[in-house]
Amino acid sequence: MSNRIKEQASGIAEPIVEEMGLELVDVEYKKEGKHWFLKVYIDGENGVDIEDCGSVSEKLGEALDHENIIQGAYYLDVSSPGAERPLKTKKDLHRAVGKHVYVTTYEAVDGGKAFEGTLSDFDEERLSIETTEKQKTVTYDVPYEKVAKARLAIQF
Repeated sequence: MSNRIKEQASGIAEPIVEEMGLELVDVEYKKEGKHWFLKVYIDGENGVDIEDCGSVSEKLGEALDHENIIQGAYYLDVSSPGAERPLKTKKDLHRAVGKHVYVTTYEAVDGGKAFEGTLSDFDEERLSIETTEKQKTVTYDVPYEKVAKARLAIQF
């Protein structure tokens, strides 16, 4: 049921977000404690601010009430995906080239299942991640189909 609500909410949210010149990053519908939350993550070319989140929340709340896809009480939470934004699509990965990323895989690649470094290239079939090991630059080529999760990472 929560997947159906997530899909329907995404379908309602996407045109609202795009109309505002923003991008729908992700939608989650989940229970936390005793309460249900519909979490909508948005982003823009220059990020998003509290006004963007408030405007999307207001318009989306009205549309969700009109469509009545969620039975019962829930909290609507519209926010930025944060500094460690998930990279869920190929489009996201293309935009992340040159940025610091953290990638995990379903199975080992070159002896590892977690890679952190600069995404130096993405050609639709593989991610090239450059990292420094023992003062040497090492490049890992990770097949796209083996990627479990990818996100931007904060570099310290």
